[in-house]
Amino acid sequence: MIDLFLPLILGMGVGIDPPQTQSAPAPPVLAGEDIATADLGSGDDLDGARDPEPQIATGKFTTALEVRPILGMTQSSWVGVREYDGQDLVYFTHLMAWRCGLWDIRYGVNGGPADIVVPMEPCNEEFAQPNVMIDLENYAPYVTFLLGFVENISVEIVYDDGGIETVAFDRADVRIP
Repeated sequence: MIDLFLPLILGMGVGIDPPQTQSAPAPPVLAGEDIATADLGSGDDLDGARDPEPQIATGKFTTALEVRPILGMTQSSWVGVREYDGQDLVYFTHLMAWRCGLWDIRYGVNGGPADIVVPMEPCNEEFAQPNVMIDLENYAPYVTFLLGFVENISVEIVYDDGGIETVAFDRADVRIP
């Protein structure tokens, strides 16, 4: 019987509160902000202030609380650069797999600021795995450049609690076959 309560006890020991039966209120929408884009992230409000989303661990990895430790340990996998069909493809596949805990993914190339927004598919909460990508036609997990153009890339992610992390990569460090 203790094996049923052990995850609860361990979670509470590290500061994770058990899910509440009541749903948390939706974060307020700022004046002039469209409700549809307020929940999507993807650069809808690059310079605006947003209230952090509720950080309740559900095991579905849809909050910064759940995805930050994973993304922190896997920074070297955030992006990949591939030479394909006469182009440089910069992949954001790893970050897309954890996008439900993020507001934004931004990047800059060759020393430029990380201010180009990567469009992210909204989380698919109706499925068992909300991070599943089902609309690759409209939300490709990569961007293209001329062959050999990308020398380095900086990536900034904005977690849904408002935290920001920025990492820079040299082409050779993230080149994939």
